[in-house]
Amino acid sequence: MRDRSLPLVLTLVAAQLVVMLDSSILNIALPSIAEDLGLTAVGTAWVLNAYFLTFGGLLLVSGRAADILGRRRMFLAGAVVLVAGSVIGGFATTDAVLVTARLVQGAGAAMLSPAAMSVILATFTGVSRTRTMSWWGAASTAGGALGVTIGGLLTGALGWQSVMFVTAGAAILVGGAGWLILPRGSTGERRHFDAAGAALVTAAAAAVVYAVLSIPHAGFASVQVVVAVAIALAAGIGFVLVERRSPDPVIPLGAFRDARVSGGIVVNLLGGAARIACFVLVALLIQQVLDFDPALAGLAMLPTSLAGFAVSTLLLPRALARLGAEKVAVLGLIMLIVAHLLFATIDTGAPYLWRVLPVLVVAATGVAFSFTPTTLVIAGGMAARNAGVSSGLASSTAQIGGALGIAVFGAIDAVNRAAALSAGAGPLAAAHAGLSAAHLAAAGAAALAALVAVVTWPALGLARAKPASVPAG
Repeated sequence: MRDRSLPLVLTLVAAQLVVMLDSSILNIALPSIAEDLGLTAVGTAWVLNAYFLTFGGLLLVSGRAADILGRRRMFLAGAVVLVAGSVIGGFATTDAVLVTARLVQGAGAAMLSPAAMSVILATFTGVSRTRTMSWWGAASTAGGALGVTIGGLLTGALGWQSVMFVTAGAAILVGGAGWLILPRGSTGERRHFDAAGAALVTAAAAAVVYAVLSIPHAGFASVQVVVAVAIALAAGIGFVLVERRSPDPVIPLGAFRDARVSGGIVVNLLGGAARIACFVLVALLIQQVLDFDPALAGLAMLPTSLAGFAVSTLLLPRALARLGAEKVAVLGLIMLIVAHLLFATIDTGAPYLWRVLPVLVVAATGVAFSFTPTTLVIAGGMAARNAGVSSGLASSTAQIGGALGIAVFGAIDAVNRAAALSAGAGPLAAAHAGLSAAHLAAAGAAALAALVAVVTWPALGLARAKPASVPAG
């Protein structure tokens, strides 16, 4: 990496750190928010869900907009929107205002993250791209766990509102750095923006995310879930029909003939479920099974951030250079399987230092080794001019997978807790029963992701390699 590119890389990586921190920083603060605002269980869930609804729903179209309208422009707009949502949330006194703020935050993050990643994919190649994406992965891994740590400490010391204001401050710093450092006029050639395709793919993605997030409190067969699934199917079919005739589609359909892209999407959905749910399930495990208070639980998660950062910056680049993205991704998924299986066996009274901490390190390594390499695999199947699309596709599939994982694993947790309580178990034992079952399900998702990767990715030997990359735009 050249010295002159270092400020650019740090700005892009810092943007992803802020996005991932914002996605998890309220996790530990939820009980305090629920008590302060008098939220119901459904209202509390939607404080988190609102963020993922707009984040997951808008990532893909935001990535395309970055390709067409300009990556710098989308980066700065995303930072401004994220600041606005955070400030609104900090002053929220009702659940409606707070949920609205989280919707705005998610939209800002959906603009900021793919714009930043697309700059990396469009600017760097070869070893420089691998190294920069390793730092990106470090920010993703560290940011998710760091958000839990900071959220716990701030909530305990200053109240949950401080969490929102810290996010606003961080977004202001990132936006200012982007204004000074990001190159101007990075849009490339003038291109048609497929508004109809963008609207349909956004509707499909948002409907999928809404259906998934509604399952825990509404049920699989509820009217809202069924209607959302119907909208997703209709919008998806309409999207395919529109894209077949578009001169410059949102997603070039030919890219899906490349197994790196099609297989990577499935791997990212399943792997995203195992990765993103991991932090949520472990935060619950530490508080509800080990009985840590929020501040101590936040500190207990700190090694995950440190380990994820160290692995991503020191080990991941070497592993990618030696093994290739496909093999490293599968190795990361195997580590996630092991971590979730070990978390499933942790019970009340388990010593943190030698029973929990080592598993957190394994989980952080698995997250680092699976997310960034999968993103590189998907990007390898897309043309450089569609860097925003590939970044949005990688991020959106991971987020939708994460939302699906949280919903499904959360439902498994709830069912097993209820069964344990009805059998006479106490709250701690019931929490262990529920979270143990959820971790086992997450391990299964990671295992299935690894299997799909081995079967579909040509570099792993089982799938037939294509003679040349399919043009992706």
